[in-house]
Amino acid sequence: MNPMHPYRYAVQTHVGLQRKVNEDAVLALPDHDIWLVADGMGGHDAGDYASRLIADSAAMIPGGLDPAAKMHALRDALQGAHRAIQAEATARGGGTIGATVAALIMAQGHFAGIWAGDSRIYRLHGGQIDMLTADHSVVAEYVHSGKMSWDEADQHPQSNAITRAVGVGEDLELDKVRGTAASGDRFLICSDGLTKYATFSMLEDILSSTPLETVAERLVQVALTGGGADNISVIVVDVL
Repeated sequence: MNPMHPYRYAVQTHVGLQRKVNEDAVLALPDHDIWLVADGMGGHDAGDYASRLIADSAAMIPGGLDPAAKMHALRDALQGAHRAIQAEATARGGGTIGATVAALIMAQGHFAGIWAGDSRIYRLHGGQIDMLTADHSVVAEYVHSGKMSWDEADQHPQSNAITRAVGVGEDLELDKVRGTAASGDRFLICSDGLTKYATFSMLEDILSSTPLETVAERLVQVALTGGGADNISVIVVDVL
């Protein structure tokens, strides 16, 4: 274990059972303590372009930055991807191209999450799971108003209708969450291809009981067993 980077992680992405192309992108930058999932929209050759551009933009962040500068650089990278995707959409005739993003930054006993869309970050702490992000989606409004739970929202016919994405709309608005990270905490970053099939209790059970070596595969298998209608991406980060 490197005391400068006291984290271990596992990454898995799968095309699923019904899609021909994986429009998700995953990125692990252990030297930066940054992990990211992006879920593309706009169909083959557009969604995968958008998600890959987001991952590639984040991968260009220079090393050796302090935590505040790192967060600033990640925001700048996502804003740059937003403008580049918009330009590409215009060049292709003006259709919608975009991608969700959820990124986790770890630093000196703290975490920060940044996101747009319905890719999520969860934390398992003391055996209990919390969803750290809040979907930018039509059904999220129902959850916030108390009409349904997140588990119910994931099964709603409009669950795919997102209200925010990188590359879509004039300005990219990113939400942020931050807090302390304790030894033994486990973070999950994932696309909605997992959360369509995995309830909070299922995630809590799997994250609590599965070693890092197999946890990502086990989560993907849950989605495949459920039907695998979408691409599935998971990153699990353990704080040592």
